[in-house]
Parts: sequence; structure tokens; C-alpha cells
Amino acid sequence: MSPWLHIRPATVADRPNLRRAVVELQDHESRLHDSRLPGEQVADAYLARIETRAARDGVMLVAESAGAFVGFVAGWIEQSDAIIETPDSDRFAFVSDIFVAPAFRGRRVAAELLAAIERRLARPGITRLRLCALAANDAATRAYLGDGFSPYEVVYERPVARRTETSDDRPEPAP
Repeated sequence: MSPWLHIRPATVADRPNLRRAVVELQDHESRLHDSRLPGEQVADAYLARIETRAARDGVMLVAESAGAFVGFVAGWIEQSDAIIETPDSDRFAFVSDIFVAPAFRGRRVAAELLAAIERRLARPGITRLRLCALAANDAATRAYLGDGFSPYEVVYERPVARRTETSDDRPEPAP
């Protein structure tokens, strides 16, 4: 770990910084995709959700430097019931959120946070660490690829075409 960076479990005292980070992260994502709500609209409920989940079977870590908030990462163990996957793929460590303050970006803080949460979530049977990013989040994608992650599944979407009813849409009449 970098000597200037200290990573530790989040405490109640970190909540104002965590909330600001969630707002900034969500606002960034809402600029990248129209499916994301503004940060202020969802920050309290979303932060409560990740805090609860991390407390149950994971961890939320804070990075700081000389007492200044640098960023955070939150994650937990996920268990899926995907019949088509191998058992080691069905149970994995999941990184829900990661944030690095703008002044500290480009200094490998995200890599340090990911390494720290990986160590905390490493348990018997856990062989995979997964996270998600918006496809339009080029900076996050570059950081994750540079840290050894590779695409696992890709979700594609498009708006549903709104068609007006035409004769082609009507059911065939019974003979």
C-alpha cells in the first residue's frame, strides 16, 4: 500500500463524506446514462442500503490521506442460484461501489481500494471478485481492465420502439 494512503473500515463519523461521495458518483453516472437518478434524490436511501448489506456479509472501507477523505469501496459476498454456472462462480465477492475523490484520481487509489476489499472478502470458496460499471464510464473501464479485471457478462439495452397499431399488428381472423 502507498505510504501516504490509509485504508480502514468506515465508521458512523464517515457518513457525511460517504454521502457526498455517493451523490458525486450518482451524478456522474446520471450524466452518462438517462436511467440513473440524480445523487441528491437517492443518496440517503442508497447509502443506507449499501451500509446495511456491507454490515451483514461484507465491508465498507474508507481511504484517507493526512486525515482527508480520499474515497471508499463497499462490497459483500453474493450467492446466486445460476444453474448454468460452476459452484465457484455461483458464490463470489461483489464490489458494489467504488469512489475516488477527483483530487486523488490517477494515483492508483482505486487499485489500492480493490486490493483492500479483496483481502477483506477473501474467504474459503471465494475465487472471484466481480464489479459492474456503466458501459459509458470509460475511466472506470480503463481502471478495471488495468487492474486485471476482464469482461464477464455484457448487458445490452435499447429503448423499446413505440409502434402504432397497424393491420400487421392485429391478430389473424379465425378461419
